[in-house]
Amino acid sequence: MRGSIARTLATVLLVVSLGAAQRPASSESGRTRNLVTQSARGEAGRAKPYQIGTASWYGDYFQGKATASGEPYNMYDLTAAHPTLPLGSWVRVTNLRNGRAVVVRINDRGPVVPGRIIDLSYNTARVLQFKAQGLQRVRLDVVRQRQAQPQMVASLRY
Repeated sequence: MRGSIARTLATVLLVVSLGAAQRPASSESGRTRNLVTQSARGEAGRAKPYQIGTASWYGDYFQGKATASGEPYNMYDLTAAHPTLPLGSWVRVTNLRNGRAVVVRINDRGPVVPGRIIDLSYNTARVLQFKAQGLQRVRLDVVRQRQAQPQMVASLRY
């Protein structure tokens, strides 16, 4: 299991550092398809965002506990908790501070803290580069499942 996590993290780091790569390795659960991008200026700005607000992340305290979807929480999957979006839906989360974006699957309910719009897994916060801050202003765009399947990683700055 640790070897699988290490390979997944190494792949994500390689993809981010090279700017373009093949499909990232999936997590051990095999359920989460992900896409890590750095958005081009017009890409996320074309359509009206679903939501803009504060995101937080949750980690090892919840590791292995059941999510609202019934699956165990895996802090290394690219998943999120949202209060109203349907479980299983896909959302592009863009860090408004640095322009980094990632597509995540909604598998839980939350956040429970007023004023926050989404709780992200530890790995999602790491990829978006805000795990040290704990909170970050983000943009949410609902993504159709076909668009959520990773095909390439863009290296453009937001």
